[in-house]
Amino acid sequence: MREKILVLDFGSQYTQLIARRVREAKVYSEIHPYNMPLKEIISFNPKGIILSGGPASVYEKDAPIPEKDIFSLGIPILGICYGLQIICHLFDGKVSGAKKREYGSAFIKVLDNKDLFSGFQIGERLKVWMSHGDRVEEIPSGFVKLAESENSPFAAIANREKKIYGVQFHPEVVHTPKGMQILKNFLYHICSCKPSWSMSSFIEDTVKSIKEKVGKEKVICALSGGVDSSVTAALVNRAIGKNLICIFIDNGLLRKNEPDNVKKLFKETLDLNFHFVDAKKQFLTALKGVTDPEKKRKIIGELFIRVFEKKAKEFGNIRYLAQGTLYPDVIESVSFKGPSATIKSHHNVGGLPEKMNLKLIEPLRELFKDEVRRVGAELGLPRELLLRHPFPGPGLAVRIIGEVTEERLELVREADSIVVEEIKKAGLYEQVWQAFAVLLPVKSVGVMGDERTYEHVVAVRIVDSQDAMTADWSRIPYEVLERISNRIINTVKGINRVVYDISSKPPSTIEWE
Repeated sequence: MREKILVLDFGSQYTQLIARRVREAKVYSEIHPYNMPLKEIISFNPKGIILSGGPASVYEKDAPIPEKDIFSLGIPILGICYGLQIICHLFDGKVSGAKKREYGSAFIKVLDNKDLFSGFQIGERLKVWMSHGDRVEEIPSGFVKLAESENSPFAAIANREKKIYGVQFHPEVVHTPKGMQILKNFLYHICSCKPSWSMSSFIEDTVKSIKEKVGKEKVICALSGGVDSSVTAALVNRAIGKNLICIFIDNGLLRKNEPDNVKKLFKETLDLNFHFVDAKKQFLTALKGVTDPEKKRKIIGELFIRVFEKKAKEFGNIRYLAQGTLYPDVIESVSFKGPSATIKSHHNVGGLPEKMNLKLIEPLRELFKDEVRRVGAELGLPRELLLRHPFPGPGLAVRIIGEVTEERLELVREADSIVVEEIKKAGLYEQVWQAFAVLLPVKSVGVMGDERTYEHVVAVRIVDSQDAMTADWSRIPYEVLERISNRIINTVKGINRVVYDISSKPPSTIEWE
């Protein structure tokens, strides 16, 4: 039976980080909204519960408060920041607005080194990350003080009899250098969890459950050549072998040599039941004359479904579709920040399950991206594939501003491959989030040899990011940018100017369309 930690989400920007840190300690965790009903919590059967931080104040009229009965279940609870304040508020302590708000680094002094601060010295000063406007003024009866800071007299508290703990700081962020040790103390000493959650145990459990669910039925999978769909295919293949039918559609909007590389990997190296559809002409015809980015996306999405459906019919009656939904997409649909009842449209292949009346197999829906990569490595997928940069669903169509033509695709494809090659040569590929070229809808005057030229302009976009929610332009060494520019202008006939995009997200987006 898998041991689980339940993270209740009160809207903190760090909630996903808490779940990830718990998993890094090799204990499985899941995020659920703060108002998860008590009976669901009981049936989830967690070994421990963590209450996340959040932007609210406990004394506000509509402050998010969990069911008080969770504290009577005998399950260890750790409240972080707002979570600590909830505990004090519900047990009749006193929480009020602090005279001095505490944001950023602070130092706490350890006053009690049992359980939560096991392994620390009494009197030891620990650097922590604070982010709160309220503070606990009085702790409830039955609680003891474990640590204090200059601005927070109760930086950590405990009621050992009820197994309830709270910290005012954020142990999950890197700015609290010893935060992981505090979390491990909660997981291992207080909740008695064993560090047994690993990618190999995940693969074993998932393969077993796919076999049980599918039996001898066939499963279809739309392969894109990206990380998520590739790992999904490899995992389902391990469970049902040739009963998995992988369909790869070449829409003509892919990167240089991509169709051949995908075919080689999945058909020859991994020996999957792989089917290749050449639909380049159909997509280019459908995109003729279209310049609006949303129209491009819609045309590509709808045509993809039509081509996929037509191919899928060749295999008779299929009931299951394997899809690479990841945990952040699942969280997005249930999180405190407002339930959006649907997973992002590009993840459910533009509505394929409903349209084709297929049941979903989503073997990665419990995993974060870094865990997906580790599963892929365990399954023997090449490192180069697993560390690939994200690529938009509509492909190079949204990296060509304006109409998509064969000639313009060739230009952006060549320029893009030079950007990636040079970033790899410089040893920067794994350090940046994305690196690519965008073909602009303008031409510029240039001089090549003794001749005046009037040719296309390419923008180079290289960004740093953790999760694509925010991103900053990469400070690439000038000599690398120089090599990229020289190679593109000298070898890609039709381009005579290269510019570097120095916009951050927000307000700009990573992709141009």
